[in-house]
Amino acid sequence: MTSSTTFFENKTKTIHTAACLIIGDEVLGGKTIDTNSAYFARWCFSLGIQLKRVEVIADDEDEIIEGVRRMSSKYDFVVTSGGIGPTHDDITYQSIAKAFGLRLKLYEPAFARMKALSKPHPTQPHFDWDTPSPQLTARLRMVEIPYDDAIEEETQSVFVADDSWVPVATVNGNVHILPGVPRLFEKLLDGLKAVVTPRLADPEGSGSYRVLISTPLPESTVAAYLTELALRVMPHGVKVGSYPRWGNKRNTVTLVGSDKKYIDSLVAEVEKNVEGRRVSREDEDDPPSDTEAQK
Repeated sequence: MTSSTTFFENKTKTIHTAACLIIGDEVLGGKTIDTNSAYFARWCFSLGIQLKRVEVIADDEDEIIEGVRRMSSKYDFVVTSGGIGPTHDDITYQSIAKAFGLRLKLYEPAFARMKALSKPHPTQPHFDWDTPSPQLTARLRMVEIPYDDAIEEETQSVFVADDSWVPVATVNGNVHILPGVPRLFEKLLDGLKAVVTPRLADPEGSGSYRVLISTPLPESTVAAYLTELALRVMPHGVKVGSYPRWGNKRNTVTLVGSDKKYIDSLVAEVEKNVEGRRVSREDEDDPPSDTEAQK
């Protein structure tokens, strides 16, 4: 069970690491392609947050409970995606509430915004917000969120988009519950930047910095040098990556970190040792295809 002390500790501590929990049978079944984790990865990179883990799980209460508890205990900033719709299999809110010993409560500000911003659906011409109905019950499921009686209501949820009624509910101080619909996920995640930025280790920084170096050499040839380089630059917070590009004649070496000046100082050395050059994208030095060569 969560406590108010843990909530506020998690909600105010410096954010170094992040994790993402994608929830949905449709993703695991191949019906829907997950793009939210990739968007979250870019979002974290732009802010200099280390994304440490991404998991995809089913709409299963036990899986959700285990996943959010573990991620909340290990990482500074956690987002979930999916499972907060109006149907029976949308169980994210209730599962996360159960994970931390909370109850579900109708979040009146979200309900008010839902009524104000929702447009009438053509298949429900007689829908009435004040008359009990199966349709109203289904909509209410989307604004009944985990609630901690020991913490002020407005501290547990935030609206980050003026044109959306969907709140970002925060549980245990660091678990942020987002919808799975990509356009909504992206909109609300971008809206959270203003909340997250003051808690970064370098609030004024420009996030992580990445350099790409294209090399014609196979990984086995450059492995010894890159291993030595990785150990040497690790104290400076720089990670060295090596990525084979199957079916292409050039592979990619990356340097990633927050110290732009230091990373730039390494480029000439790396270019020399891997017989490559710095590029702006991985395929920049790829030879043209036969079709392109004939144009």
